[in-house]
Amino acid sequence: MSFGGPQWPQEPHQHAQQSHTPDWAALADASAARTRRKRWVMIGGGALATAVVAAIVATAVVTMNKDNGRSAGKNASELPTAPELPNETTQPEPSFSSVAPPPPPNPKEFISDEKKDKAPLSADTLFPGKQVTMAGRSYSKGPTARTTNCASATQGALGAALTANGCDQVIRATYTKDGVAVTVGVAVFPTEAKAQAAVGRSVKNVAPLSGSGVAGFCKGGPVCRFVGNSYGRYAYFTATGYLNGKSVTKGDTKAFQPGDDLAEFTFRQIIARGEMQASAAAENQ
Repeated sequence: MSFGGPQWPQEPHQHAQQSHTPDWAALADASAARTRRKRWVMIGGGALATAVVAAIVATAVVTMNKDNGRSAGKNASELPTAPELPNETTQPEPSFSSVAPPPPPNPKEFISDEKKDKAPLSADTLFPGKQVTMAGRSYSKGPTARTTNCASATQGALGAALTANGCDQVIRATYTKDGVAVTVGVAVFPTEAKAQAAVGRSVKNVAPLSGSGVAGFCKGGPVCRFVGNSYGRYAYFTATGYLNGKSVTKGDTKAFQPGDDLAEFTFRQIIARGEMQASAAAENQ
């Protein structure tokens, strides 16, 4: 018996019951599809998170800049303003002269010509104090003398040479040490040339000066040592001998040393006189 309507075909008998074996290929495809969907979801989510963080940071930076601007404006208004400096200073600018300053005076000029050598001159200025010490050797000062009769303070031909060259005065002082006496005589001339001529053309025999506890020496026969030199307009001489009348021999250190020391001392005194006057002149320039 049949009924109206479509008829369903009947499946063969072997397919009437369903198979229980899984379809491995289909399962693999489904798993791969699920994996791809998760990956795209993660990538999309990461990109979205990155965009969100960047937006938050940008917003924070803008907000901080706005706050800093307001704070800076507020702090600047509260701080005292620095005083305005004038465009032109009222202090005078230093000026420099185009003219070079004069050179310092030469000390020797003041002791080479009587026109410039105006400092006081006496036995006390040339031979100050009661003794002289040179290199640890001390000499006691005895008598001093000053004369304008230059020849009277000399022996032999020296007097004539001093007079011929216009000697103005002779100042002497005698020093003693260990039985040796030395008389130093300083002759003063108008110029340096006159002093050099007086020393170079004569013997150097300045007269020994005794007195004030110093016995006569270099008289009546004993040999004494006479030395002379000059510096500037000053000629200086020494007469060295033993107080007991003994003669000074060649290479006699005991006699030579005092004469050399006192000649050096006198030379330094003459130089100091020039330096003192040059210093005073420099201060008045």
